[in-house]
Amino acid sequence: MFNFDHPIELQNSNGNDLFMAGEILIDMISADYTDDFTCSTYQRFFGGSPSNIAMNAKKLGIQAIVASAVGGDGLGSYLINELKNAGIDTGCVQRLADYSTSMVVVTKSQATPTPVFYRGADYHLSYTAELEAALLNSKIVHFSCWPLSRTPARGTIEKIITTAQMNRLLVCFDPNYHPMLWENGEDGVGYVKSLLGRVDIVKPSADDAERLFGKQTPEYYMETFLELGAKLVILTLGKDGALVSNGSETVRFDTLATSVADTTGAGDAFWSGFYAAVVQGHTIRQALTLGFAVSAYKLKYTGAIADLPKLEVIKDMYGLREE
Repeated sequence: MFNFDHPIELQNSNGNDLFMAGEILIDMISADYTDDFTCSTYQRFFGGSPSNIAMNAKKLGIQAIVASAVGGDGLGSYLINELKNAGIDTGCVQRLADYSTSMVVVTKSQATPTPVFYRGADYHLSYTAELEAALLNSKIVHFSCWPLSRTPARGTIEKIITTAQMNRLLVCFDPNYHPMLWENGEDGVGYVKSLLGRVDIVKPSADDAERLFGKQTPEYYMETFLELGAKLVILTLGKDGALVSNGSETVRFDTLATSVADTTGAGDAFWSGFYAAVVQGHTIRQALTLGFAVSAYKLKYTGAIADLPKLEVIKDMYGLREE
């Protein structure tokens, strides 16, 4: 069981910190706030949740490897160059000449952004010798629903989970289920539920939980994730903060956000702050607080990635230095 007042023991103490498996793509975000796509101007941003987390984590002071797939087009080149410019290892980013780079069109929002998905290369991620070598040299494995929603990437993620479990790596899952990502007639909800018992930490938003379990109370969501096998559940509730449970203790965290320019990437910012703190040896309680501080910092900026300072600076900004 995860103890809130203890750090998480990680394997490969001298290895890579984060192994991020899943999508890398283009985010096209509206220049104006709109709920009906009436905006005529969109800006291009680097996107894809695992890749966003890797970019953020690097800025916070830890190392990440991205395992993903892009097309053979100029947008794929742009994404790879962005990772390289950030100092992130791109050896596991697969270039697929027969597919286009995936894209999401998003309306800028102060609530939950509305996405439209255009998928190409992202779900063709293969399990390779290079990928496995990088995985085995890492401490934490992270993936989301994106690569699980289509084959062959689903099989790749399943192999990653199995290898990670055999080698006692920390396995973390963002259950950001969205029905539009799955093939018609496929029981994506059932598949996601079946996977929860194979992971250590899950961080659903209230919207994610509602898509999986219907409209229920936060307490119901927490109990259901735990019953399905998740060992630590972090349920984010927007302006209402978050509930976190290890199965025996449930803790409420208040939001640290003071202003909101754009919610895109707020969850990714949390993950990156949480991971940076875990890798640096903070207790789970401290790591959660630092995750929410990084998320609050990001909310002040448009786009999934903000120009984050080091984690030590975030601590000072939000008064989170240990006594």
